[in-house]
Amino acid sequence: MENNYRLEIKNISKTFGEVQSLRNVSFQLGQNEVVGLLGDNGAGKSTLIKIITGYHQPDEGEIYFNGQKVEKLSVPKARQLGVETVYQERALAELQALWRNIFLGRELQNRFGLLDVKRMKEETHNLMVKSMGFTSTAVDPDSKIGTFSGGEKQGVAIVRALYFDAEIIILDEPTMGLSLQETRKLINFVKSIKQAGKAAIFIDHNIFHVYSVADRVVVLDRGRVAGEFRTSDITLNDLMDKMYKIAETGHFD
Repeated sequence: MENNYRLEIKNISKTFGEVQSLRNVSFQLGQNEVVGLLGDNGAGKSTLIKIITGYHQPDEGEIYFNGQKVEKLSVPKARQLGVETVYQERALAELQALWRNIFLGRELQNRFGLLDVKRMKEETHNLMVKSMGFTSTAVDPDSKIGTFSGGEKQGVAIVRALYFDAEIIILDEPTMGLSLQETRKLINFVKSIKQAGKAAIFIDHNIFHVYSVADRVVVLDRGRVAGEFRTSDITLNDLMDKMYKIAETGHFD
């Protein structure tokens, strides 16, 4: 059964001091699926993501990648398993060129062990045209990231993750601070993750953004899974009603 999932979490619990951040949380992510993770501040979203990325160890529970149980997941091990996070801060070097940002920390080398700048610029150009949708001649691999808009920076981070064979891309509040137009561009980048045959976890406060791109929505409330819905089975209005009920009562029915 686990083999159907790229990621499966079973009965995860995590306590910090006297605060129980997660209680028996189970979560699945399909091989080619976008799952929206919703919930108010303090619901446990950040803790769950930090466990998936190996930053925190759970007190209880099990983690499976492609049906294989993983013990003591660490940050390097999670990355090795194909987990990449695109943070709202975007973690890009603003003063550096686009090509340098794409290959930051993973620079390509030639057979002499020297940086292969020519190849990195060529690869960046291909990514710009095919994956990022840059058509303007004003933007090239040498363009400084600081001149890009918010949505474009998020796109660069997503494309970089896909280029380095990320299997699971975690989007942490990616629409924060973006204009309407930039958000639409970002949503298209999220769709490109599915088109590439990969999976994503989309964390956002804005239910509209998540609903428009997610196959499934998981709602956390006070450290528990309060609801799980397929977007094809529920209207946006009904989902919003259930979210209000969860916020008020801790459950949706």
